[in-house]
Amino acid sequence: MTYSADPQSIADYREAARRRLPRMIFDFYDGGADSENTLAYNRAALDARRLLGSAPVDVGRRSQKTTLFGRTFEMPLIIGPTGLAAAAWPKGDAALARAAGRAGIPFVMSTAGTCTQEEVAAAGDGAKWMQLYLFKNREFSARIVDKADELGFEAIEVTVDNAVAGKRLRDARNGFTLPFRWTPANLAGLALRPGWSLQMARAGAPRLEVMAAGLGLERTDTIAELMQSQLDPSVCWDDIARLRDRWKKPLIVKGVLDPAHVARALAIGVDGLVISNHGGRQLDGAVAPIDTLPDFVSEARGRLTLLIDSGFRSGCDIARALALGADAVQIGRATLYALAAGGEAAVFHALSLLKAELDVVQALTGAAGIADFHPGMIRSPAPHSVLARPKPGGLLQPSDSLALQA
Repeated sequence: MTYSADPQSIADYREAARRRLPRMIFDFYDGGADSENTLAYNRAALDARRLLGSAPVDVGRRSQKTTLFGRTFEMPLIIGPTGLAAAAWPKGDAALARAAGRAGIPFVMSTAGTCTQEEVAAAGDGAKWMQLYLFKNREFSARIVDKADELGFEAIEVTVDNAVAGKRLRDARNGFTLPFRWTPANLAGLALRPGWSLQMARAGAPRLEVMAAGLGLERTDTIAELMQSQLDPSVCWDDIARLRDRWKKPLIVKGVLDPAHVARALAIGVDGLVISNHGGRQLDGAVAPIDTLPDFVSEARGRLTLLIDSGFRSGCDIARALALGADAVQIGRATLYALAAGGEAAVFHALSLLKAELDVVQALTGAAGIADFHPGMIRSPAPHSVLARPKPGGLLQPSDSLALQA
């Protein structure tokens, strides 16, 4: 199946998702913590890094081949872990995995996924990684790790920036719950989204399959509160060390912003880091990952694979991160928008757009291969006075710069 609809950018896919999804679902994907200041700044910080065009350079032959943890992929991009994907499209996690496999990039399954680990493992022939939360019930987390090993997942990506869950005001205002609680306002919204409503009626309400199987989850007020009831604020590097002993394949730690953690990660034997502020969904007022990336590169000195997320929406954004030393970029909201717009086919199309955009940047900056990106391609950030700011009240409007998660 090929996808031939109108979207020609991730911004177009965001708008398509906004039009198709009920407001409470779109806002769950689209929103950030508290005032959404970090959400906006992620985008502004990327836009402040300007690329230096380079000509004439022989870029007649260009490649995006990238090696991560000993395996070669078609481009330096990863579909990162995103929870509740089936609210966008039935069996959404499996659809994302298949699209990633077709594009020749890894897919990271979320512990808050709406498919089973078995379903994702069987979805296409691409590389699958498993995201992990270290829950209060450590035995449950250990079972996820062991099953990932048994099913052939190639890496574990443990998320650490959630000692407590960020306060998601959009979810609270919309009365967003899991299972869904259909208030009069939310029911009225369904009438405006008949395509989504019919699809969900046929497929059934999404469940957090991995968590429900292991934890017997009951109704809760919001997704953040559900996670808060299970997350353990005592998680520390000692827990990562124990996970390192259990998992012999590549181990990645997601959610670090402080370059001082590089030394501890190396001492434990971690293979990679994801520099991330959780897409603005946790600490409001946090620095943007692109701000701290050069310091991570300086500390790591090539001894760790450095991935980055939070706010990436284009091939130009990917190029900015590569030039500053990232090995690859993770995206999340970008492919959720496409999933909501048209399932697997739309996700594959969105990935193709990003690949084509990155190819144009390569040609115009003289980067025939990914290794040709370097810090000299980036000029200093613009003054803060020109950075995008949220509208009064904190929430971005559709016409604003897209300041959204990985």
